[in-house]
Amino acid sequence: MAFLSLFTNRLGGIIPKPATLVTQFAKCGTSAKDFIGEHQEAENCNEDHPVSDMDNPFQKDRRLCILCKMNITPDYKNPKLLSQFVSMYTGKIYGRHITGLCKTRQEQVEKEILKSQNAGMMPYYLKDPAFMQDPQLFNPDTPFRNHSY
Repeated sequence: MAFLSLFTNRLGGIIPKPATLVTQFAKCGTSAKDFIGEHQEAENCNEDHPVSDMDNPFQKDRRLCILCKMNITPDYKNPKLLSQFVSMYTGKIYGRHITGLCKTRQEQVEKEILKSQNAGMMPYYLKDPAFMQDPQLFNPDTPFRNHSY
């Protein structure tokens, strides 16, 4: 109702009074209450204000690590998988910023590599030549995240 009175005051009576609107809607078959209710909702909803329940459109999609995505748990008896996370020249374990693993899976991989090396299933310094031709899970030259140094 306030919406209609606002326009009738501004336009100097160009828009018909609510009483004439009621009679016009009675002829059309729609109720004036529905019409006034819609305008009051439009009056309460300001298009300039942000929508409060909307998700952040600029938020990046969360990346899952390859082991979580495939639901693989590292095991010390699987040196073929574990050798993917070891440098072929130095025998060092690649960091999280290179492998793209989550924190829990990276810790599990490190523990299982040490278990496998202590059990004699994996070499300490060099990668097993049988695993050199395996497809790479990641490229060590292009890390997922830049390192601080």
